[in-house]
Amino acid sequence: MNSPLFLTHVSYTALNAMKFKLFSLLMLVVLSGLLLAQPQQTHPGTTDKFAFLLNAIERNYVEDVNAEELTEVAIVALLQELDPHSVYMSKEEMREANEPLQGSFEGIGVQFQILRDTIYVVTPIVGGPSEKLGIMSGDKIVEVDGKNMAGIGITNSDVMAKLKGPKGTTVKVGIKRKNVRDLINYDIIRDKIPIYSVDAHYLASPEFGYIKVSRFAKTTTEELKAAMVSLKAQGMKDLILDLQDNGGGLLNAAIEMADEFIGNERLLVYTEGRSYPREDYKARIPGAFEKGRLVVLIDEASASASEIVSGAIQDWDRGLIVGRRSFGKGLVQKPIYLPDGSAVRLTTQKYYTPAGRCIQKPYDQGNEAYRKDQLERWESGEYFHADSIQVPDSLKYSTNIKKRVVYGGGGSIPDVFVALDTTENSEYFADLLRTGITNTFAINYVDRNRSELQSRFSDLKAFKSGFQVSEDMIKEVQRMAAEDEKIAFVPEDYARSEKAIKTRIKALIARNLFDNQAFFEVINDLNESFNKAVQTLQDGTFEKSRLAFNDFK
Repeated sequence: MNSPLFLTHVSYTALNAMKFKLFSLLMLVVLSGLLLAQPQQTHPGTTDKFAFLLNAIERNYVEDVNAEELTEVAIVALLQELDPHSVYMSKEEMREANEPLQGSFEGIGVQFQILRDTIYVVTPIVGGPSEKLGIMSGDKIVEVDGKNMAGIGITNSDVMAKLKGPKGTTVKVGIKRKNVRDLINYDIIRDKIPIYSVDAHYLASPEFGYIKVSRFAKTTTEELKAAMVSLKAQGMKDLILDLQDNGGGLLNAAIEMADEFIGNERLLVYTEGRSYPREDYKARIPGAFEKGRLVVLIDEASASASEIVSGAIQDWDRGLIVGRRSFGKGLVQKPIYLPDGSAVRLTTQKYYTPAGRCIQKPYDQGNEAYRKDQLERWESGEYFHADSIQVPDSLKYSTNIKKRVVYGGGGSIPDVFVALDTTENSEYFADLLRTGITNTFAINYVDRNRSELQSRFSDLKAFKSGFQVSEDMIKEVQRMAAEDEKIAFVPEDYARSEKAIKTRIKALIARNLFDNQAFFEVINDLNESFNKAVQTLQDGTFEKSRLAFNDFK
């Protein structure tokens, strides 16, 4: 079985490379021979040189040393000399990083939040063991395996350690439920818990479908197809695909997604590296949405796999790309597993869009400069003005059908630019978000009023049209912020952020009352790129954009 290829842009380990640069250089051949299994490329003597020095350090250094830790530090520092996305990961880090990409983990199946030193169930995961046993939103987990979990300073990692575990094992959970005097005890048999890639899908209008995809994992294509089938059954003709904040995932998942929108064996992406000849990936199957108006939302956090999908759609003039310039990650990593269960995700190839663009932004100035790229975009005004994006003519390309100008290097530039909206931002609102006060209020509010809310609002549509965040609710939020987090109320800040604060509170209440999808249906009122996408479909912008969306069958 071939190893999966990864396109995430997150670095999971970051240590000081300069401090251990000597070890980096000495480990070069060790890794070349051991990890890449290409001994013919090693330099004689380097392996012995490193072993000799390490042995000398163990025997002679002034203090005790841990050879295993020194070796790990050397590996990390070596990889930092290569590129920003080649990373070392411990066995535990590999497990945690792979769970979202596998599309599942093993546990009891609840989304939780710690509130006032108590574990609250935000929602049981559909199909998980907790939902099957009847555990409900708003339940408080106060005991695990007979041990008290409330008022002990418990952390998120503590909860995960207690509740996650191998499939088939049992954990005893004590639940405190509103209006039930006695503790409710459950014996929960842990199981595979799905991690969904599609966070939301709904009709934004009678004919406009909306799908939010948060990652590219093994189950992403299956989830996407199911969402499109559901929306088509409801009358969807046009689609808004939201890849904002999607940092990537599996290469195959990106190829499969692009295949849903592009047909006729067209090239979707190709990869190439020093030790890997060019490999073309083409559309293979009849896609679920190969004809019709398509808008893709991207922003500065849309990376790698997201850029493959948006790049293919843009290069084939298949749809309109709306938002801000994407992250710019065009490197492909292959896992190299080490004997102790740790691994290196090693960059082995670059990927190129169908028009031949490499989206990867430069990293020849080092990792520190690479990490500052987003800050430099902000300072240059790029987030607010499209003409602040500076791309040399050497990176100019043409789309494959309509010959529109597109650019490579440093991310995909959207067809329709949407400035980052900061008009409703304020320090007071930022403090509410930072401390989680709005989340805390929403959980408390739904916990106190669940029965009344359920009787008033039979579904999300009724809730969206009929529920309003009252001034009494806002005063309670202000009181909690002042008393619990020492956040002083600033009238000017509140006036500026009032709409955003109220919309977020309403969205969080919707999530606690219904499900995670409800959150997006409400919060998208603040999503400027989403609103712009709807506008382009309504005002003729899409038709004026010289696309080929009806040429695909």
